[in-house]
Amino acid sequence: MPVLPGAEPYRHEGGEVGVLLCHGFTGSPQSLRPWAEHLAERGLTVSLPLLPGHGTRWQDLQVTGWQDWYAEVDRELRALTERCAEVFVLGLSMGGALALRLAAKYGDAVRGVVVVNPGNKVHGLAAHALPVVRFLVPTTKGIASDIAKPGSEEIGYDRVPLHAAHSLRRFFQVVDAELPQVTQPVLLLHSPQDHVVPPADSARVLSRISSTDVTEILLEQSYHVATLDHDADRIFEESFTFIGRLAPSAGKEGTATGG
Repeated sequence: MPVLPGAEPYRHEGGEVGVLLCHGFTGSPQSLRPWAEHLAERGLTVSLPLLPGHGTRWQDLQVTGWQDWYAEVDRELRALTERCAEVFVLGLSMGGALALRLAAKYGDAVRGVVVVNPGNKVHGLAAHALPVVRFLVPTTKGIASDIAKPGSEEIGYDRVPLHAAHSLRRFFQVVDAELPQVTQPVLLLHSPQDHVVPPADSARVLSRISSTDVTEILLEQSYHVATLDHDADRIFEESFTFIGRLAPSAGKEGTATGG
């Protein structure tokens, strides 16, 4: 299947500091593209992959699982660590959970973590029924474009395939168990008004990680897809400041040409 226009992966060759950005469940790189370009313009090496089953049609997501999504970002991280002296992992929603698992697994190879409205649990009364319901009902309504800013839209599926949702639930359980292994500096930004991932998920992440260098920022003007919302510029600026504090060479090398 062809990739939806705007949902393509994005890469930029910059300096010795690299960033891997992970998009969310049923979403695409489009939700993080302005963030990726902001960091690229400041001289960083950037990788924003398209996760398997995403960016085409929901039927393609139905036949993938969390192992597929994680394997993609794992490959990208290993490629970045070969190319860059220091690497950071960033993510939105499920992408935040992917970033946290990379941090838990790779230890010192990951210099720091930035997550926006990270998912930690599949909520709702039906969540526990997913193992059975997914065989009876193929999809439920979509979760894309939870954005407060008028005219801003996320490229994502209008349906959630329940086989994939079941796998997502399993993935969140895996990541939750591994959160104590996260020791790197963490910047966590979350929206008090989020109709997809409740603030309780961010609180859970903060309570479980072992990091001592932790910054929490509230995104008062945004909903779930805050990277396309009113607080987007703040996310971009705060994340670059965070990266620059930990890797002073950030932005000192490389150019902003290419894509």
